[in-house]
Amino acid sequence: MRCYLKNILLLAAGLFILTRVYIHMRKAESGSFEGSSLTWIWDKETWMEDLKGHYLHFNVSIKVLAGVFQQSKKYLTVGISSVKREKGSYLQDTLQSIYSASSEEELDHMVVVVLLADFDVSWIQQTLEKITNEFHTRLSKGQLLVIHANEDNYPPLTGLKRNFNDASDRVSFRSKQNVDYSYLLHFSSNLSKYYVMLEDDVSCSKNFLSSIREHIHSMSNSKWITLEFSKLGYIGKLYQSRDLPILARFLYNFYQEMPCDFLLSHFHKLLMQEEVIRFRPSLFQHMGTYSSFKGTINRLKDEDFVEEVADNPPADISTNIETYQTNTIDKAYSQGLEYFWGVSPIVPENYILVVFHEPVLISRVQIHTGLDGKDELANAEVELGKTLVKKESEVECSGFDKLGAFQQGQFNEPAVQKLVPATVACLRIRVTAAQTSWVVVRKIQVWTVKAAETL
Repeated sequence: MRCYLKNILLLAAGLFILTRVYIHMRKAESGSFEGSSLTWIWDKETWMEDLKGHYLHFNVSIKVLAGVFQQSKKYLTVGISSVKREKGSYLQDTLQSIYSASSEEELDHMVVVVLLADFDVSWIQQTLEKITNEFHTRLSKGQLLVIHANEDNYPPLTGLKRNFNDASDRVSFRSKQNVDYSYLLHFSSNLSKYYVMLEDDVSCSKNFLSSIREHIHSMSNSKWITLEFSKLGYIGKLYQSRDLPILARFLYNFYQEMPCDFLLSHFHKLLMQEEVIRFRPSLFQHMGTYSSFKGTINRLKDEDFVEEVADNPPADISTNIETYQTNTIDKAYSQGLEYFWGVSPIVPENYILVVFHEPVLISRVQIHTGLDGKDELANAEVELGKTLVKKESEVECSGFDKLGAFQQGQFNEPAVQKLVPATVACLRIRVTAAQTSWVVVRKIQVWTVKAAETL
């Protein structure tokens, strides 16, 4: 009973501290820049006297090892914490993926912050040299900052609670990781409007920033704390930068209690976001083989990841092919894991029709059918229609131009504008020959030409 009351009191104290941080975080000193060291000092006088023994000091000096600060805030900060690995190294590949997946316009609105979080000085020097040599342009443009916090800034990392019956070395590793993320978040809190956390062994979907921006816009009428763009670990978790100071304090205060992804599930609930908000397809994929913990094998993959996410403008999708159970045609347009499954016989009168809500100028169309070499749509053509005729119970499309035919159950036309340079109202997949096998349509992907937009 005493332990139960003690835990309740500690939890209440923790929640009170978080509330006080949120109220008083703007009263904290903003820090000063002297040479290459940035220092934040929290105003400890804002804490009630009887609670001072229940929180850890948060005075931390963070050194900027490379990069140039920009005067104006960016749209997005990409945060990465990296440590020395016993096997493999993926940090440079991760950085290369971020920059190669982004347009120069997108990079003008983005800054990547890399925390070299290991205490091995020689590894830090070697890694910094590699980053400086390969990404010197990004550093000089203020699109990349490399930082480090010395070991003496860290709270105790040994002799910690062995929650979940984890081994002591595992507890030390994950507890330090929480502190690493805490410092990274705190440093990044005033760099941009939004912040997304990645790990140092991640590949990115093409134009991920534009995809994130569109999803944020779709949430403009909703309150949210965390948006998720990957189902794995602490990859692809997006926050509003105004929430970063309290998240940093949260991870720091409870650093030895549980792994960071467990803590995060509590964080958004404490701030009244009850459900996980995760978007599909995922924009980030785990690409490493060896874990940063003792070099253990880690082949986790996010099955929802799509390397190049299509625009797929809003549309109504229909078909006259009989649907098997709940595998409806709209699932082929959603770019998720689910797909359309149609029952045979498939005949030349069959079609799949995508009617766009607004006329669109299309740049590329890609369609994938079949599953494990079976149930492909063997004979079909893809057409674009210019005119819609609305009737009482349906919408008819006309004025079709042929884009091309399926090849071995697949279709890809990367230069639609050369064939159909005008806006279109619909896309039709028209079956041209009968087949006895069922048909699976996994993805219908449409890329559009957009007017220049300001992020």
